[in-house]
Amino acid sequence: QVQLVESGGGLVQPGGSLKLSCAASGFTFSHFAMTWYRQAPGKEREMVASIASVGGSTNYAVAVKGRFTISRDNAKNTLYLQMNSLKPEDTAVYYCNARTATLAYRGQGTQVTVSS
Repeated sequence: QVQLVESGGGLVQPGGSLKLSCAASGFTFSHFAMTWYRQAPGKEREMVASIASVGGSTNYAVAVKGRFTISRDNAKNTLYLQMNSLKPEDTAVYYCNARTATLAYRGQGTQVTVSS
């Protein structure tokens, strides 16, 4: 059974940090490109960061570049998102997504709230 389980969300003050994790099972994690998306209330889902299956090349949304870092540990079947210098506008549900040319999976999401 394919599963993507996000964790690490919560309430943090502006300027704070959080590290999200996405634990994968039921498929060959190392074969899949991985992406973090987020969706805030009343807004469309947006790509936050992505990392390739091979080589580790990364891509970031302009809004988070320099503050967020995506990484993966293929031995642990886990994707990470280190989020620093958080802003209220980063408040959203964060989802991880796994994809190949023919398959795509998504987790249930974890809530991140940035507020004082």
